[in-house]
Amino acid sequence: MTAALDASYSVGQALSGVGIYCRRLIEELAASAPESRFVLCYRANRFFRAMLQPRPGTNVVRRMLEEPLNILLPRRVELFHGLNQRLPRYRFRRAVATFHDLFVITGEYSTVEFRRRFTDLARDAAVRSDHIVTVSRHTAARVESLLRVECSRISVIHHGVDPIPEFPDEDLAAFRRRYGIEPPFLLHVGAVQARKNIGRLVEALESLDSQLHLVLAGSDGYGAAEIRALIEASPARRRIHLLGYVPQAVVERLYRTATALAFPSLDEGFGFPVLEAMSAGLPVVTSNRAAMAEVAGDAALLVDPVDTAAIAAALLRAVEDSALRGELISKGLARAAGFRWTRAAAETLDVYRKLL
Repeated sequence: MTAALDASYSVGQALSGVGIYCRRLIEELAASAPESRFVLCYRANRFFRAMLQPRPGTNVVRRMLEEPLNILLPRRVELFHGLNQRLPRYRFRRAVATFHDLFVITGEYSTVEFRRRFTDLARDAAVRSDHIVTVSRHTAARVESLLRVECSRISVIHHGVDPIPEFPDEDLAAFRRRYGIEPPFLLHVGAVQARKNIGRLVEALESLDSQLHLVLAGSDGYGAAEIRALIEASPARRRIHLLGYVPQAVVERLYRTATALAFPSLDEGFGFPVLEAMSAGLPVVTSNRAAMAEVAGDAALLVDPVDTAAIAAALLRAVEDSALRGELISKGLARAAGFRWTRAAAETLDVYRKLL
């Protein structure tokens, strides 16, 4: 089998669920099917950066995706997989598209222009794909209802999660000194943007113990200016740490240092931080809507994300109730262990083989 994949998102996507998915799925596909050949296709702005990184396997080659630089590609591969709900203009023998989420279409989480372009690309991919992969049942339902795709053309394949590594005590102590952050603190991993519901999270913090801090790890996104203004005006301002973009090594140490994960997002197609935190032994408070409840199962405290009092009450329990903390940590470790990249790759290969 020779398959081509749009790998443009496998480089330079720090803290991005799509970037993690592209990189890890490609690695596992190459390892799981050594007899197959995988052609990783990059748009021009990603191609040369990708060439600086090691290939995922000896059965992997790299090509430029843009026309007319690779006009013979459709004849040389049996299947094309668009890893981020879009397909190139080429027509392939078989095409698969992965849909991560559709909240851009339904929510006020982007500019009008971006929403229009995203919607056009998503509709095009839905029409031209022989099969669609979604990363959650929640996203599958939205693909059915918003893009009018019959369920027989959809497969739900959950992401895997790489467990957060452990670090020596002296390493974490040096890390805390460097960043001036000491427990107890709540951790939020993800962009500072409207969809992440950080405004209500800040309001919830204001009603909690004055010793409890909040650390926000992630770059600015849509609506960041309003969120930053709210933080600056907050009576809890001195307890809120805006780190901006931080490398993965810092995120991993934050997971190992925090008291609990606070992730009351308004909408997610999957929600990597939920499982990453669980793998690090952190209690998790997250939303009871979108894909968060599906991913967390019974291993997290689920709250209505528009109910600030409910968010605050759940965070207080996750921090102060030692018996509950122990239960959530135990359940969380088991829950995270069930999401494996090897399984995601195997189920993706099954989709390919059924089409060929």
